[in-house]
Amino acid sequence: MKNIVILISGRGSNMQAIVDTEIAGARIAAVISNKADAEGLAWARERGIATASLNHKDFDGREAFDAALVQLIDGYAPDLVVLAGFMRILTPGFVGHYENRLLNIHPSLLPAFTGLHTHERAIAEGVKFAGCTVHFVTAELDHGPIVAQAVVPVLDHDDAAALAVRVLVEEHRLYPQAVADFVAGRLTISGQRVLRRD
Repeated sequence: MKNIVILISGRGSNMQAIVDTEIAGARIAAVISNKADAEGLAWARERGIATASLNHKDFDGREAFDAALVQLIDGYAPDLVVLAGFMRILTPGFVGHYENRLLNIHPSLLPAFTGLHTHERAIAEGVKFAGCTVHFVTAELDHGPIVAQAVVPVLDHDDAAALAVRVLVEEHRLYPQAVADFVAGRLTISGQRVLRRD
């Protein structure tokens, strides 16, 4: 059984999708947020999942917060840490501690449109396809070996909100599958590539 710790900052819809999938061989050990009032914490508690919060505003800088967060996470002995809308830029020390066992999902087809406002930027650039990317986290923001991607069309009448809804549907499908592949040992990192075996 692989222990998974999920980090959220809000409602945690991707966390909910992962929990609801009931991945074979996986145990959701805890859901942790940097906001005590994050909606996703209440959702997880209602399902009997351990929860915790750690307010980044209580710490003197990113390094201090990340060090405390590592200590909190490691209390649950995680095999995998999953970022599910965790709105913090993580320090190299944190990322290095969980090297090759830290996953993120980003609402674009990386390496395009890293950072924020991905849907607005995709529409402004006139791309015909958008989507989402699950990747292993490295110290460089929104980079790292790509596990999986899903593609959606950008329609002529789309605004950012409409595109976001379409992409989120794919996120909720893609992320649980990527986590399941990790848990089952189907993923191998080779340089910047992730190889998946059936």
